[in-house]
Amino acid sequence: MFADQKDAGCASIESISAQGWQAKLELGFALGNDRTVLAQRRHYGPLMVQRPFYPEGEVCHVYVLHPPGGIVAGDHLSFSVRAGEYSHALITTPAAGKFYRSMGGGQAVQTASIKVAEGAALEWLPQETIIYRGAQLRSAATVELAEGARFIGWEILSLGRPACGESFDAGIADMSWQIYCQNQPLFLERLLLDARAFAARWGLRGLSACGTLFASPASAESLAAVQQLIGDDIGRGATLIDKLLVCRALDSRSDRLRGFFEQVWAIMRPDCVQRKACAPRIWAT
Repeated sequence: MFADQKDAGCASIESISAQGWQAKLELGFALGNDRTVLAQRRHYGPLMVQRPFYPEGEVCHVYVLHPPGGIVAGDHLSFSVRAGEYSHALITTPAAGKFYRSMGGGQAVQTASIKVAEGAALEWLPQETIIYRGAQLRSAATVELAEGARFIGWEILSLGRPACGESFDAGIADMSWQIYCQNQPLFLERLLLDARAFAARWGLRGLSACGTLFASPASAESLAAVQQLIGDDIGRGATLIDKLLVCRALDSRSDRLRGFFEQVWAIMRPDCVQRKACAPRIWAT
């Protein structure tokens, strides 16, 4: 169980020495008497959370806030999330994240470390990330699952700003995911997106939105249900690696891709985290 702490301020967080916004957010969830509580919350810099919501009773819904609204070269945002034994939390954001164009060639960095204890469930469902033309960024997420832990997470990227006629013909997005279960690797991937990968037939084919959804544990029956949802759509796909479901999607519009992922999440949630879909109300605004 996590110690019951409120905002501990700057003194308890080791700062990262670099130019730009340096922000770190630590969240710890624990099972209380009748529901999951946010037992640990520490922040340094412009990362924070609203008070928890409980739209479905026991599950703790938390919205992560980044007041500057976007990330530029030199910024480093770091997330650390711990779900204690038999807790259940859902984390999302109230709006899309943004990586802005790099003015001086520097790099923006975002990292997430997620640990889910025995019998716990954690849902990591941020809204889409908009990557502007000319952005230079590195994003890395590491998920560690204990025995009996449950996890659903996604990453939705919008490259360029197609509504403004801006494609991703300049910039580099270095994205990676590492998922472990009981210290054994389940999924290790690094994706390097640049102008060539954006335009190439072997890459994104000029489609501005791409994403990946993960769910563990998942059954063959849930995989079949997701595949039925996909049907003959060539911009969607799903597979099962051991008990990890991996669903990928390409689209010309990020809102349409996110709508698809919300459908997949609704299919997977009863199987994976043993709850019917209860969408955060922020998604409807």
